[in-house]
Amino acid sequence: MARHSIENIRNVALTGHGATGKTTISDLMLHKAGVSTRAGSVDDGTSLLDVDEEEKDHQHSITSAVCHFTHNDRRINVVDTPGYPDFIGQVVGALRAVETAVITVSASAGIEVNTRRTFSLAGKAGIGRMFLVNKCDMDNVNFGELLGHLQESFGSACVPLNVPVGTGSKFEGVVSTLSVPDTIPAGVAADPKALNQTVMDAIVEADEELMMRYLEGEQLAPDEVAAGVAKAIAAGTLIPIFCASSKTGVGVDEFMNALADFALPPTAIPRTAKNAAGEDVPVEPGADGPLVAQVFKTRIDPFVAKLSFLRVYSGKLAKDQQVHATGASRALKISQIFDVQGGKQEAADCACPGDIVAVVKMEDLKTGDTVTSDGDLTMPPIPFPTPMIGLAVEPKSRADQTKISGALQKIAEEDPTFHLTRDAQTKEMVMQGMSELHLQVVQARLHKRDKVDVITHQPKIPYRETVAGAAEGMYRHKKQTGGSGQFAEVHFRISSCPQDINPEEFFTKDNFVSLRSYHYNPEDNSCFIDRVTGGSVPNNFIPAVEKGVRERMERGVVAGYRVQDVVCELFFGKDHPVDSNETAFKTAASMCFRDVFQKAKPTLLEPIVSLEVIVPGDKLGEITSDLNGRRGRMEGMEGAPGGFQVVRAKVPLSEVMTYARSLSSMTGGQGSFTIELSHYEMVPPNEQAKIVAAAKKTDEDEG
Repeated sequence: MARHSIENIRNVALTGHGATGKTTISDLMLHKAGVSTRAGSVDDGTSLLDVDEEEKDHQHSITSAVCHFTHNDRRINVVDTPGYPDFIGQVVGALRAVETAVITVSASAGIEVNTRRTFSLAGKAGIGRMFLVNKCDMDNVNFGELLGHLQESFGSACVPLNVPVGTGSKFEGVVSTLSVPDTIPAGVAADPKALNQTVMDAIVEADEELMMRYLEGEQLAPDEVAAGVAKAIAAGTLIPIFCASSKTGVGVDEFMNALADFALPPTAIPRTAKNAAGEDVPVEPGADGPLVAQVFKTRIDPFVAKLSFLRVYSGKLAKDQQVHATGASRALKISQIFDVQGGKQEAADCACPGDIVAVVKMEDLKTGDTVTSDGDLTMPPIPFPTPMIGLAVEPKSRADQTKISGALQKIAEEDPTFHLTRDAQTKEMVMQGMSELHLQVVQARLHKRDKVDVITHQPKIPYRETVAGAAEGMYRHKKQTGGSGQFAEVHFRISSCPQDINPEEFFTKDNFVSLRSYHYNPEDNSCFIDRVTGGSVPNNFIPAVEKGVRERMERGVVAGYRVQDVVCELFFGKDHPVDSNETAFKTAASMCFRDVFQKAKPTLLEPIVSLEVIVPGDKLGEITSDLNGRRGRMEGMEGAPGGFQVVRAKVPLSEVMTYARSLSSMTGGQGSFTIELSHYEMVPPNEQAKIVAAAKKTDEDEG
């Protein structure tokens, strides 16, 4: 039997920019609903939701937090999310778990960078949206001007469902524009009667039958209007705006009523999953159907161990149940289920459609995994953004060395926007995050939770080496040390290998004289060719020759970077019946490749990234000028909602390693960007000379 009727569940994410009062509102609603004896405070560290040490130190949310309360017979599950763009991954995960996103806006600060971003993310998630204009008690509040900005930026569907009575220190209440009172108090910030017409137009636009009756002059019943509001929110024809003050509590009761009445139930948003055949199938939100749930958040609690937060879409999840998960190779047993209230957990026996719960100690579960009863369905992946900022990291002491990998891996499990890689070429461990602040928080968490201290620095650029010409040469390796010696001689021809070739068509006897065999590596677009004639190099030594070539390519020649886009042809050699062995031929091959490569016009290649920047329109000239100074090539631009511009360019990776800081400075924190590796290009000669000189100096310092 269901713990709560699915029609009475409301799942809501509080989103928006930082310092707009999301956590304070959540704490206040929990207090008003009787969950807590007093309203928690972010400032004094008593919030029920900001429980991590880093959150208390910074006095703002870093991870999303789940809580719940009952109001007007509705079970309202709230996911409070961080407000700073550095932690946007927590917002993305939360939006998968809910049907309604509330975008909070500071009445005095107005629209900020994360206001736009979270509004857009909620739209892409296909869920309902509301605005909460908080801090109406602040000074310098102009509600009419703010309303105009909201409608200009986010469309005419943004309509107030209540308006403030007074602002600043005179903010004393709100007046409904849906059920306009007969007597309108003095000091109201906008005319509720005039707005009522706009509200009704938005409501009936989503329901043809209601529209016909409304246009014919029929008076709609209050319950029809209330149902019409939810339907209009689901359809996107209405994005209601509510007003409140989390400090004084004015308007919070009305906002809680709105969540109970108008936030969308789990049945309002259609969900789909892929079956075993890869087809999209609807996920019906019924308790009798097959279990379909998804992990939207992971938290590693030092006391409770690993918590996997699940949103149940269909079926029933019960304690001791056997389930299947996307990333697990075996069936898993659900040992415990928890209702989560901020930093506390309450044991539960089961979870039904619409529920948000946590399961504990499920090591095989990771964020984004689908949990099902039979393993046949997979929910769409959660579209977490790609981290943009990288830092090479190494342990500060020998004691830290044994713990660093495990500690960083724990953070990567918790945070899908934190990636940890080990660069095979530079041999560096690189952590990637959304910003410098994001990575600073990671380091603080390593220190406090895992007692691990690290040293960080800018990661090396993964340049590549290649040749622009062709050359031939030989190398004889001869070593006599008493007893059996070493002897091997090889002759190579090295040339460039074109991109995008078809190996079967390109490596033929028509193109390569006397070709006997070839080994093509698509990862670095390189090929080793055996065209030895007359047995000058015995067949049993040819694999050793190729191994010597491949190892040298990995180490590089001119600056220590991996070689790509080359063809190495072995066409002659000599051996000794006693002194030749695999080691000798491998050494000769490595040295021959080094010598011939340096004659074939060696050049460096640098990684080029596709850069997409979203900036305010008035900053466009400054941004394009800056990109030109970074050797960028403009590829296009287009307008975006709210007076923003999207700029696309190709830029060398070395020029944008610290771009986040520069962009923030140029746009006052309103710009955002994404990068993705595009291809490799030749480094200009003047830049190449600097890179080679730096590589040689590093070798000398380390030598």
